[in-house]
Amino acid sequence: MLKGEYMAEELEKWRYPRFFSDTIDENDRIIYMNDEDSKHIAQVLRMRKGDKAIICDKNGHDYLCELSSLENKNAIEFGILDKKDNLAEPDVEITLFQAVPKNDKLDFIVQKATELGAVRIVPFLSKRCVSRPDAKSADKKVQRLQRIAYEASKQCGRGKIPGVMPFTDFKSAVNSIDSDTLPIIFYECGGKKLSELDLSYKKIAVFIGSEGGFEKEEVDYALSKGATAVHLGERILRCETAPVAALAVLMNLTGNL
Repeated sequence: MLKGEYMAEELEKWRYPRFFSDTIDENDRIIYMNDEDSKHIAQVLRMRKGDKAIICDKNGHDYLCELSSLENKNAIEFGILDKKDNLAEPDVEITLFQAVPKNDKLDFIVQKATELGAVRIVPFLSKRCVSRPDAKSADKKVQRLQRIAYEASKQCGRGKIPGVMPFTDFKSAVNSIDSDTLPIIFYECGGKKLSELDLSYKKIAVFIGSEGGFEKEEVDYALSKGATAVHLGERILRCETAPVAALAVLMNLTGNL
């Protein structure tokens, strides 16, 4: 059998409905699903005893499982058949710092950032943000965005669920960057190309503005804290397009796409 045929056969083995679970007992080789996923398995997917699923422990490990018990519709049990490391997680940790855009654009950004391998999304308020939700609305929005990241992680085969952090302000976001992280701020008025950067870092922080981009003084502040200004070409991208383009290029340049 050719290598490519073997890989295709092995991958096909793991093409089943995917879920995440916090209750994986490798000793007893049993996984218990939570109430919500159990209802989805029984009532929506209509899975039956003996059907297979992939269940991830949220730490980068996939378990090939077989449905073993439907007696309790709110706590379905799976038996573990096999285990492997999840191959979808990149070897670089990219945190997307996204200025809050108008309407539901952040929903799209979180979904696509998850698909492209971001480990964390941090919404922040910059000077040009038009949308400025109060604390209660922001908390509800984060909960919805975390749900979007969860669903996107299942759909694209991730081994981890990116965290959607609470809303913060621009300076606090910049000041939160660790010394072992490469901070990049995308600025439509100039900067380096991504291909010109030293991308040997294992952690990268990406700053994307909202509609209208960043104020110059915000860029200057980020630069004073060690960030590098980068541009994405001569065309001005929409605030929901820029993070998708930036993450895709970064994943490609670091060998993760």
